Amino acid sequence: MSNLETNTVEERCESHPDGGGIQVLGAREVPLGGPRAMPVRRTLPQRDRSLIGAWCFADHYGPDDVAKTGGMNVPPHPHTGLQTVSWLFTGEIEHRDSIGSHAMVRPGEVNLMTAGRGIAHSEVSTPQTRILHGAQLWVALPASAQDAEPAFETYAPDPVVRGGATVRVFLGSTVGSTSPVRTFTPLLGAEILLEPGADITLDIERGFEVGVLVDEGEVQLRGTTLKWAELGYQPPGEALVVLRNTGGTRARLLVLGGEPLGEQVIMWWNFLGRSHEDIVGYRREWQSELRGAAPADPRFGTVEGYDGDPLPAPELPNSRLKPRD
Repeated sequence: MSNLETNTVEERCESHPDGGGIQVLGAREVPLGGPRAMPVRRTLPQRDRSLIGAWCFADHYGPDDVAKTGGMNVPPHPHTGLQTVSWLFTGEIEHRDSIGSHAMVRPGEVNLMTAGRGIAHSEVSTPQTRILHGAQLWVALPASAQDAEPAFETYAPDPVVRGGATVRVFLGSTVGSTSPVRTFTPLLGAEILLEPGADITLDIERGFEVGVLVDEGEVQLRGTTLKWAELGYQPPGEALVVLRNTGGTRARLLVLGGEPLGEQVIMWWNFLGRSHEDIVGYRREWQSELRGAAPADPRFGTVEGYDGDPLPAPELPNSRLKPRD
């Protein structure tokens, strides 16, 4: 998914910590783009928190009536220095990229694209989709993997049932389930369904920080209530994530965790780098490829099969881009 906004850290979300150290982050609504602009709720990045582990971007959307909004139609656009993680609750999205991958994003299956040194891709909701509902997530690559070769993986985790909880682990490992999908830093990604009154305790590495994004219902994270579209942050130091559904309806949430990245990154548009000059260079190369002036070994390449033109990059700000950590 393309980040159609270009601001860096001025994310206008409300947050507040509780007495137990859990920070509650609100979301803000932004348009995905296009003439009818499907809205998404953005919880990362924002002023009070830029990353959770290496997770650096979280858009939460739907349930979206495609007949009213037009659904998702994101033309070919570039990425560098990150991995995109697509997870759907309802609907279907067609993915195409410049290394030749052509796949459908479906509920219960994770699609992970490693941009590394550079890749381009498009995302379009399929004609049979009536309701579109899911999350688009980005993971920052460490400096050692910033120029990794681009790649694409898909994986459908088996559900793990623990009482009134159903867990699908799509990245990392917990509740005895391990995802084979490759990451470049220790990460955790899981969907959890909690029936009314149910609880679940996840085992995690003590050095992990964790975010819990609520998609349906209301849950408690270590006793702190999280409501719909809120993201609760648990700092490193705990070996467990304790979740309870205290509401009268089913709750659904995403758990995103990992070791703190410990590095400064610069995110602008769809690029992640380590310096202002990195971003300027990536933008210049993308615009050059759009004009047909790319070198014999272009950084981003061409997305075959998409009916339309690629997205041009927006103008860079007049001031230098500032890092976040």
